[in-house]
Amino acid sequence: MDMDFIMSKSDQVWSMVMMYAPKLLLALVTLLIGLWIIKMLTKGVKNLMDKKEMDETLKPFVISLFSILLKVMLLISVIGMVGVQMTSFIAILGAAGLAVGLALSGTLQNFAGGVIILIFKPFKVGDVLEAQGYLGVVKEIQLFNTIILSLDNKTIIIPNGGLSTGSMINYSTQPTRRVDMSFGIGYSDDIDKAKSVLEGLLVNHPKVLKDPAHFIAVSELADSSVNFVVRAWVNAADYWEVFFYMQETVKKEFDKNKIGIPFPQNDVHIYNH
Repeated sequence: MDMDFIMSKSDQVWSMVMMYAPKLLLALVTLLIGLWIIKMLTKGVKNLMDKKEMDETLKPFVISLFSILLKVMLLISVIGMVGVQMTSFIAILGAAGLAVGLALSGTLQNFAGGVIILIFKPFKVGDVLEAQGYLGVVKEIQLFNTIILSLDNKTIIIPNGGLSTGSMINYSTQPTRRVDMSFGIGYSDDIDKAKSVLEGLLVNHPKVLKDPAHFIAVSELADSSVNFVVRAWVNAADYWEVFFYMQETVKKEFDKNKIGIPFPQNDVHIYNH
């Protein structure tokens, strides 16, 4: 009885081997050939992106995503060749994907934001960016975060999720910028003389552009001063140089020409009863 039982089980095992061995062999061969083809296709995509001169930050992401998608498709095909029911497998895979997605919802949002930034390129490395309450120079664009250096050289890491959906100011997209300034003089000072001083400073500065032309005008009769608005166009890289130059030089020139720069003050009247 024992020998008959053993022989019966051996026959069953051998039958299963004969049934599944060709499928396993075919699946293995398909897997190896598929991996080789994916490697060649990935290499071809990389060469194509090199010829198109795509952004260096975007290349690794596209290549990795392309390779992963092809490998997942290959794995599903190989499992199906072995005889595994794909409906159950896909259901399990979907449930696992949902659980992971819920657990990593914030991370996936940052990942999606990184993809959007890399594709649409609202800014690039080296741009001066103001976003999420921070101002600085973009140092690196990663899939999950963007790293910027503040003007005082602090490293700031901003998640891409909020960065891709929020408002931002890119100071580097346009070649020129307008410097907006305001200067006040006293009510007893000569408006024309003050305007002439401001005009001379702008005309003689080599980095103030002639076109578009600068603009000077009285903007406000304030409580303690007559305020001038001064607008000058410069190359984007010269913005702060011109701004700080005007702040210092206007004070010096007003002093030379006996033009006062008033400060807020109140007159107090005392009545004796």
